[in-house]
Amino acid sequence: MTVISTTIGQSVSRIDGFAKVTGQARYAAEPHPSGMLYGVIVNSPIARGRVETIREEAARAVPGVVEIMTHLNRPHTALFEKSYVDGLGVPGSPYRPLHDGEIRFNGQPVAVVFAETFEAARQAAMLMEVDYERWPHNADFEVALHQKYMPEKPRSNYVPPKSRGKAAEAYALSPIKVEGHYHLAPEHHNPMEMHATTVIVEDDGKFVVWDKTQGPQAVQAYLTSALSLSKDQVRVRNPYVGGAFGSGLRAQHNVFLAALGAKMLKRSVRVSLTRQQMFTHVFRPEAIMDIALGATPDGTLQSMIVEGVTDTSRFEHNMENLVVWGLINYKCPNATADYKVAPRDTYTSSDMRAPGAATGVNLFEMAIDEMAYACTMDPLAFRLHNYSDIDAMHDMPLTSKALREAMLQGAERFGWQNRPMTPGKMRDGKELIGWGMATGIWDAMFSPTSARARLTADGRLHIATAASDIGTGTYTILAQTASEAFNIPLDQIDIELGDSTLPQCPTEGGSWTAASAGAAVWLACQSLREKLFKMLGKNSNISAWLTEGLRHNTVVLQDGFLKNTDGDEAFEISLRDALSLTGQTELEVEETAKPGLRGTISQMRKARFTHSAVFCEVRVDEELGIVRVTRLVNAVAAGRIMNPKTAASQVRGAMVMATGMALHEESLMDERVGRFMNHNFSEYHIPVHADVPNMDVLFVNEEDTEVSPLGIKGVGEIGMCGTAAAIANAIFHATGRRHYNLPIVPGD
Repeated sequence: MTVISTTIGQSVSRIDGFAKVTGQARYAAEPHPSGMLYGVIVNSPIARGRVETIREEAARAVPGVVEIMTHLNRPHTALFEKSYVDGLGVPGSPYRPLHDGEIRFNGQPVAVVFAETFEAARQAAMLMEVDYERWPHNADFEVALHQKYMPEKPRSNYVPPKSRGKAAEAYALSPIKVEGHYHLAPEHHNPMEMHATTVIVEDDGKFVVWDKTQGPQAVQAYLTSALSLSKDQVRVRNPYVGGAFGSGLRAQHNVFLAALGAKMLKRSVRVSLTRQQMFTHVFRPEAIMDIALGATPDGTLQSMIVEGVTDTSRFEHNMENLVVWGLINYKCPNATADYKVAPRDTYTSSDMRAPGAATGVNLFEMAIDEMAYACTMDPLAFRLHNYSDIDAMHDMPLTSKALREAMLQGAERFGWQNRPMTPGKMRDGKELIGWGMATGIWDAMFSPTSARARLTADGRLHIATAASDIGTGTYTILAQTASEAFNIPLDQIDIELGDSTLPQCPTEGGSWTAASAGAAVWLACQSLREKLFKMLGKNSNISAWLTEGLRHNTVVLQDGFLKNTDGDEAFEISLRDALSLTGQTELEVEETAKPGLRGTISQMRKARFTHSAVFCEVRVDEELGIVRVTRLVNAVAAGRIMNPKTAASQVRGAMVMATGMALHEESLMDERVGRFMNHNFSEYHIPVHADVPNMDVLFVNEEDTEVSPLGIKGVGEIGMCGTAAAIANAIFHATGRRHYNLPIVPGD
């Protein structure tokens, strides 16, 4: 049987777009079960201490208030800490909401008010009076650095740096040296949809949990473990997610408190966070990197020394792959790195789009730019001169690396050849113009994933997997994959995602979903096709042309029809009629894509990365110091591009976030109380339309038959890697002044 290529690689518009723009898409805070109660969280105003007394009289007097849940009256939960460990594998002691009266961070929930209306719950929450015993705390990153350490048990995905050569000695002997102390402020995720949970208690007592999460099965596992429930008692749904950027990788306290409240009251409840409360949980960790580079006068790197620290909470040891990227990406005989974490009395920092790399790549690429100038070399030429064709840190070959092509094609698109070397040479009136560039690198990951394909009597193909679509276009690319694998039009395909009852799929994150879920869908569609033809071949009543075609492999599956490709006359039969000939009302198969299975990657003997080259133009007001990013070009090498339209959208979105990292976003800590004080969009600055320039995304042709079954590398994170550095480097080219802190704001 022949399959004819149809939709992979085409710029198909999002198939879920209509539901979203018409309001038909339902999010976590939108189901309205009968008799639902509204829960409002009361947050601790102190960073460390203990609850002494809780006075509820005024709150309980508010009409409509049903119950106030605290650590004193909550239902039973699991006793042991291990029951609260989630899929991220962060070592330490996981936070257990309302477990006891101890306060571990400012904003920690101390009570939840449940009422018949949201307004009543909110009013009552404001009337709660809680007295605290205050303990000494530290929320100052600079102070925490004095307690930095390497956890005894590293996080499961942590990649320890691997040294080579004698970096310190080589640096001392290098004719040209640069070194810098770099800093990145903490950032908060701030997706459009704030975290919320609606728990529907069904007649049989089971929970249907609508949660803003990136992994419904991970939330299900967390709730069943922490609340001592069986798996069949909890179903988690998240068919639509209004952005997450990593904030939904963990089960946040809203889902735990909502489920605990439903267990306590035996009623459906909703707990949703305000924008201010979104600043009481996850954030990108604050970071410092000390980078020293040594080179010869011809621009050959001789030594790289990188030391980095990120912050974590006092009770967990969050870690990031911060210091390894330069050691991987550049050819240099002597390189070493060291990484530690610094504890603060805050909630645990966590993954935010391209965790580790968004920080480490950008800061390192700023240092590379400075070294290029120290060697009096063009920054692009310097990077090409020190280009590595392998994973230089592990001395490991790569499945593919088209970064050189990305740099050259991006430079041509940008017009880099017209760039003067000397800073400050381009201006337009009072504005100085600068051009900068940087490279990016991110993991190309693949995780075991299952998918189900089902052909029904109406001739429609139904695809199901527990993957989440957090706005990345997963619905669309999986439909494209199924369309090509089964050769059926897109409008005959139904995609079901975001449900813990569906075939297993890892939490959406790390840019692995397209490759992993795509492979599972491809395998399932192939198996379903084979099953259909096998059953047809056993039917003695089918027509002669189909019998002969099946025997001689001259039947093709095209546009939802079985057609013959041999003989004088054309024959075809619809999938609906073909299915009826099997005597079945539907056919269904489920497949799992994992290393070593039917065309998937067989082993991990090669390193796998996505690469990019970013070019930026900025204009800097010479008098006010205001920076405008006026042009960005990002050339991305990411294997096979499933959908150029949605892929480019993903890269642009990451570039907007990176612009925020470079120029706008910083969560400012009030160390006196341990609270992020700019917890609103008035004071936490993110890029708006006026800050977003023309962003040109081009995809470099890169064939890779080893990285994943379909040759896919994810693109959701790569736009973060290098963009902020390109902006910072462009500012140097405009002004002649180096900056070592991100974001770069007027007055720095």
